[in-house]
Amino acid sequence: MARESFDKEIQFLRILALAGGAYNRQQLADRLGISVHTYDKTLRNLKNRIESLQPQLSEEQSLTLSEGLRYSYYETADPLLLLLFRGKSLKASESLRLSTILTQLQHQQLTAKELIDLCGDHLPDGESLPDEKTIRGDLKYLEEVGVIVKTGTDRPYRYRGARDLIDSLSDDELLDLYDYVDVMSNTQLPSVQGYMLRDNLKRALRKRDIAAHSTAAYIYKYHYPSRILDEAHLHTIFQAITKRARIRFLYLSPKSTSRYASQNTNPLFHRESKGLRETVLPLRVIYDHQYGRWYLIGYNGRQGLMKFRMEGLTQIEEGDVVEEEVFQQRLEEVLAEFENSWVTDTRNPTKVVARFFNPEDSKVNFVLHRVKAQGQWGTVTIESDDSFLYEIEVNGTSEIKPWLRSFGSSCEVLNPRSLRLEFIKEWKEIAAYYEPESIRENF
Repeated sequence: MARESFDKEIQFLRILALAGGAYNRQQLADRLGISVHTYDKTLRNLKNRIESLQPQLSEEQSLTLSEGLRYSYYETADPLLLLLFRGKSLKASESLRLSTILTQLQHQQLTAKELIDLCGDHLPDGESLPDEKTIRGDLKYLEEVGVIVKTGTDRPYRYRGARDLIDSLSDDELLDLYDYVDVMSNTQLPSVQGYMLRDNLKRALRKRDIAAHSTAAYIYKYHYPSRILDEAHLHTIFQAITKRARIRFLYLSPKSTSRYASQNTNPLFHRESKGLRETVLPLRVIYDHQYGRWYLIGYNGRQGLMKFRMEGLTQIEEGDVVEEEVFQQRLEEVLAEFENSWVTDTRNPTKVVARFFNPEDSKVNFVLHRVKAQGQWGTVTIESDDSFLYEIEVNGTSEIKPWLRSFGSSCEVLNPRSLRLEFIKEWKEIAAYYEPESIRENF
C-alpha cells in the first residue's frame, strides 16, 4: 500500500469512527477532498481487509464497512489498527510473498533457494515469481524485525520462524501472557505494537484450541480508537528525533473542512493543496489523555516554536540533519516554555486554586485519589474531613478547565476569578436546561 493511500485511509477511518453513518458517499468524499470514485475504491480496499480479518462476518454484515467495524464492539480497535498497520507500505505482491515465507518457516527450516521453489507452488496463478535477490532481501528484513532467525553458521543459511517464546510456554502461561498484553495494550501508550502482539498471541491460542478470544477476562474499550491511528506517525517522528533530522509534511488543520489532500501527479489535473507545507525540527511528542490527542512539538527557523495536532500530519518525509548543539539548544528552549504546561499551552503562568469535596458515605476517597494521580505537579492541602485544597501554576486555564469540570459538584474553583466566573456561567446554562418550563412537551 502506497504511503499516500495509508494517509488517506487513516483519515477515512477517523471520520467513520467519529461521525458513524452521519455522512453519505458524496459528503464523505467532499470531507476527504477526494472524488466519489476514489472514495468507492478506498472503501472496497478496506472492506476486503476487514473480511480477511473477520471471516466470520455474515454476508449482510459485510455489506457495509460500519457494520463490519461494529460487529464485535470490544474488537473494533483491532480492524481500525491492524488492517492498516499490517498493510502499511506493502504492495500486494510483497504482502503475499512475506505471508508465504512466514507460513513456510513456522514449522521447518529452509534456505533461500528452497523458499523460491515454495513461493512458486503457493503464490496465486498469474503472480510473478520472485528472484533470489528479492527473497534474500525479504529474509534480511524479516530477520531484522525479529520474526525469523538464522540457524547455524554454515552456508547456505537456513531460516526458521522465531517462535521460541511461544513454544516454550505452557497453556496456562500463554493465557496469562495474553491477559497481560490485553490489559497493557488497552491502557498504555503507544498501543499499536501491543495490539499486534495481542493479535499474534490470540492466533497462538487458537492453534492450541484455547478460545481466549471468546472468553475474554477483561471487557473494556479504548475511548478514542480513531486517535490511536495517529500512532502511524510516531515511528517516523521518533526516528527523526533520534537522528536530529528535520521533517517535511503537509499539515491539514483539524479546523479545516477538508481532512485529506491527494497528491496529483498528472499536470492536467493539478490543483493547489488546501494544506500547509511545513518543515520543522521535531523535539517532543505529547499525548493528551483527556481528549486522546497526540501533539508534535517542533522548531522552525522562521516561526520559532510550533505545535501540531498529529491527526493533521500527512506525507511525512525526513529531511536534513542538524548539529547536536543546535538540537539541544532548541530542546532546552522548548522545555522552558512547557515547564508549566498542563498539555501544550505556553501562555503566561496562572495560579489555579480549587476546593475539592470528599465523597459522602464512602470508605474510599476516590476524589482525593484521582486528584493525586492526575493532578501532575499540583499540591494538595487537607482542609477538613469534608474537603481539601488543590493548587497548581499552569500556562493558562483552557487546558486544565475540562479536567476540573469533569469532577462536577465535587470541585469548586476559587482562583483565578475569571475561571471561577466561567464555571458559574456554564453551570447556570446547564441548570437552565433542567428548568420545568424549558421541557418541550411536543416533539
